[in-house]
Amino acid sequence: MISAQDLIEKVLVRATSDECIVIVKDKTQANLRWASSTLTTNGVIQERSVTVLAFVAMDGSMAAGGVTRTNVDEKDIDALLSEAISAAKAAGPADDYAPLAKDLSLGDWSAPHNPTGPDVFKKFAPDLGEMMQRSVADKIELFGYAEHTHSTVWVGSKGGLRLRNDSPIGRVEMTGKSHERSRSTWEGIETHDFSNVSVAAIDKAIRQRLEWQAKKIDLPAGKYDTIFPSGSIADLYTYMVWVSTARDAFEGQSVFSKKGGGTRVGEKLANVPVNLYSDPANKLLPGSPFISHAASSPLGSIFDNGQKSVRVDWMKDGVLQSLIQTRASSKLTSLPFTPMGDNYFMEVAGASGNLESLIKKVDYGLLLTTLWYIRMVDPNTLLLTGLTRDGVYYVKGGEVQGATNNFRWNDSPVNALSRIKASGASEWTQPREWAEYATHMHVPPMVIGEFNMSTVSPGN
Repeated sequence: MISAQDLIEKVLVRATSDECIVIVKDKTQANLRWASSTLTTNGVIQERSVTVLAFVAMDGSMAAGGVTRTNVDEKDIDALLSEAISAAKAAGPADDYAPLAKDLSLGDWSAPHNPTGPDVFKKFAPDLGEMMQRSVADKIELFGYAEHTHSTVWVGSKGGLRLRNDSPIGRVEMTGKSHERSRSTWEGIETHDFSNVSVAAIDKAIRQRLEWQAKKIDLPAGKYDTIFPSGSIADLYTYMVWVSTARDAFEGQSVFSKKGGGTRVGEKLANVPVNLYSDPANKLLPGSPFISHAASSPLGSIFDNGQKSVRVDWMKDGVLQSLIQTRASSKLTSLPFTPMGDNYFMEVAGASGNLESLIKKVDYGLLLTTLWYIRMVDPNTLLLTGLTRDGVYYVKGGEVQGATNNFRWNDSPVNALSRIKASGASEWTQPREWAEYATHMHVPPMVIGEFNMSTVSPGN
C-alpha cells in the first residue's frame, strides 16, 4: 500500500483547484471478545480513510466540496479530485468561509503509522483468563470485549500544511451475570496501552454489585437523590457538549440561547464551582495540536483545518464561559474562536473522594451503574430521556441496602448542574452509551438531587 504521505503529495501535485486539503487516517485495531466466560474471537483490523477537499474561489469567497473514500490507490486520484471540485462548484460560496491556514508543520510527518497488535494484551489476557476460570467456578458469566486502537492522521495542503497526530486508545467493557442471568452488572475502563488496567479491580467491582443484587427492594417512580458513577456523568455531559454550538445558541435554537437574543455565555449554571475545559497539551489525556475536519458541521468547519488547538474553558466556577465556535460563527456571535476539543475535563473545585465516599453522604437515594439509550426530548431545555441498566441500588443511611428496579428517566444535564449535592474527585473514565465517540473524558462521580425517574422499567 502506498504510504499516507506519498498519497497526499501525489494528490496535491495533481490538484487544479485554488486550494486542496487532503486528510488521511490510518487505523489499526486489536481486539479480544468473550461470551459466557469463554474467549470467542480475537484479531487485528487495519483500515484507511482518505478525504480530498477542494476549494474554489467564488464571488469574493470560496466554495468547498469534499469526498471521503477507503482503499484509495493512485489510479483513483483524478476521479477523486474531479468529484471534489464538482461538489465545490455545485455548493456555491460557503457560509462558513474563513481564510485557510498555510505553511504549518506539526508532528513527525515522515514517520510511518505505528500499528497496534495483540502484544498490547500480553498482561491483560492472562489475567482475564484467570478471572474467567474463577467466574466459571462461581457460576458467574462474563461477556465483553477489549480493544486497542491506534489512529494516525495526516493533513496536507497545497498551501503548505504538513500535520500529523497519533492517538492510541483502548477500552475494556465487561458485563457480569449470575443466578441464571437474573442479576447483571457492568464495568468499563479506558486506557492508552492497558498498563493501567487492573483485572482484579474489575472482578471485585462486578462481584460486589452482583452480591448487592441478592436483596431486591421495589421502588416507585419519582425524584431521587441519585449517585452517578463518573462514566454516567460522562455520558450525560457528552450530550451537553454536542449541543453547545454557539451559532445554534445565537440563533435561538438551543438550551444555551438567551431569552431576548444572544447566548447564555456569562450566566451561572451550577450551584457549585464546576469547571469544564479542554486542553490539547494535557499530559494524561493529550489532544490533537491542530484542528482537522473531513466535513463541515455545527461542531467544526473544514475552513478551520490546520488551525492550532488551544485550551478552552467551557465553564469556570459554574459560569458558562464558551460555546463551540468556528471562525465564521465567532464573527456572527462576536465571541472568541473556541473550537471543539477532543478531550474534556470536568471538576468541582475542592471536591475529593470516590464513588464509595459519595454513597456514605446519601441518606435516601439511588446508586446507578450505567445510563442507556439516551435520546433528546426537548432541545430548548436539553431534556433527555433514557434508561438505567445493569443495576440500580437503593441507598439508605449511607449504605447500599440492595437492588431496586430499573427506571426510565427524564431530566436535563444543564438543569442538573443547579442540583449538584456532592462530587468526588475527577477521574479518567469510560462512558458506556457514547464509548465509541467520547474518549479522553476526565470527570467526577456526582450526587444529583431530585433526578427524575419518570417510570419504572421492566428491563434488567
